[in-house]
Amino acid sequence: MFCNQCQETLNNQGCTTKGVCGKSSVVSDLQDLLIYLLEGISLLLNEESSTEILKKYGPFMTNALFTTITNANFSEESILNYIEEAVKIKKELLEKYKPTVDKNLDDIASWLPQSKNDIYIKASDINNSFREIDDVVSLKNLILYGIKGLSAYTDHAHVLGFEDINIYKFIIKGLTSVIKENNIDKLLELVLETGETAVKAMELLDRANTTSFGHPEITNVNIGVGNKPGILISGHDLLDLYELLEQTKDEDIHIYTHCEMLPAHYYPKLKAYKHLYGNYGSSWWKQSKEFETFNGVILMTTNCITPVKDSYKNRIFTTGAAGYPGVNHIKDREKGKQKDFSEIINLAKKCPPPTPIEDGFITGGFAHNQVLQLKDKIIEALEKGKIKKFVVMAGCDGRQKKREYYTDIAKSLPNDTVILTAGCAKYRYNKLKLDDIDGIPRVLDAGQCNDSYSLALIALKLKEIFNLTDINELPIAYDIAWYEQKAVTVLLALLYLGVKDIILGPTLPGFINSNITNIIAEKFNLKPINTVEKDLQYITQ
Repeated sequence: MFCNQCQETLNNQGCTTKGVCGKSSVVSDLQDLLIYLLEGISLLLNEESSTEILKKYGPFMTNALFTTITNANFSEESILNYIEEAVKIKKELLEKYKPTVDKNLDDIASWLPQSKNDIYIKASDINNSFREIDDVVSLKNLILYGIKGLSAYTDHAHVLGFEDINIYKFIIKGLTSVIKENNIDKLLELVLETGETAVKAMELLDRANTTSFGHPEITNVNIGVGNKPGILISGHDLLDLYELLEQTKDEDIHIYTHCEMLPAHYYPKLKAYKHLYGNYGSSWWKQSKEFETFNGVILMTTNCITPVKDSYKNRIFTTGAAGYPGVNHIKDREKGKQKDFSEIINLAKKCPPPTPIEDGFITGGFAHNQVLQLKDKIIEALEKGKIKKFVVMAGCDGRQKKREYYTDIAKSLPNDTVILTAGCAKYRYNKLKLDDIDGIPRVLDAGQCNDSYSLALIALKLKEIFNLTDINELPIAYDIAWYEQKAVTVLLALLYLGVKDIILGPTLPGFINSNITNIIAEKFNLKPINTVEKDLQYITQ
């Protein structure tokens, strides 16, 4: 295998025998083949495809891309199902467009398997050009991984009934360019176009979430436990949570969120369910320990799932883009119906209540609508010098000890700074006692990594309020933590919006070579994290 798409990739170069995440070489090869097939589908389609065609195939492409991101799907059987569907689509397209298919297209557009064994042979034979980290491959990596991330956002929105045909068009263009384009300048342009499309995808998802569940509100979330059996829901899919809440509202069960599902408590339509009891545990990488002590049933809706331990394997389920070998998978909803969660509900009733691991409350719900309602108070605090700087500390968490840097930064920031956060990176500091500034908490949690659009919109609105010509004139610093491909997408979105002076860590992406890193660093003044002391000086200057 060769996989270098996440921040923890081996030696910051690439995993070659087994993923640091736990992904097997077989699953890795099958995911590579799935991407290869999606590239072939893109070659058979084009940006000028009709709306009808794009609506027919676009949702499958985004969902399939989603399932290849880090810590989403470890199931060989599941990826094979995606491959078989991709092959079916290619057959349809080859039949439909056969007279116009370019005769010079290689077998990316024409290969079709005769047997399942044929699929495994092809998967193991997919080229390892990603090992060659030259300028062209580096840029193609950046585009492909950005497309994976924005596909995740697009898939979440589609589940809620929202889509944007222009996003599908770009995905087709981007995947086609990954195959056919070798011009450095054009690929650099495409990197920023990936960022532009990322903004569209994040806006689409924000609209889908707020239309479906209301605008997030400031909310105190219980981190203790009750005395009833529980179901713990992790991942990112709010519709799954809503349907689970609806199906358990008359049951003697508590529903708890975990990791990136914490912000579900901020949405009015979701927090109206009184049996949505609280949030259990913290970041995704601690789940093996926290899932043991939870005692009840666990539902993984999307990423991030880690290797499942035998101690809770009989009470964990996956659904949507998530999958794990030997773990029961809840089927997708039929059109016009909810997913059927009866199996996990019935099992949960037989489980003991969760073991307490902490108590108290944490506060969140500071998405763009809520923050802008506080704008007069924030402007007053800025004008009086009580707030001198906002620090965007959004992104991903991870298990590396080096990530203690983000806790130390949060502890060390002056009392006149406010942290803006989204994503699971917040678990490095969201339970610290950092007080407030005239009633404004010093950690403002906008929500999931899916909600990073809020942070961009807040910055753009402040730029408008203060009548500035450049977003970089705002008193905002960026100290971003990344782990997987959605974070790559957010980074590209920030670069497209013109944000400069971003500090990125805990390492720079291993899938980009030094030359391309230097080009991006020079254009946007992107920096790797340094020591806490040096970065504090840079942030607060």
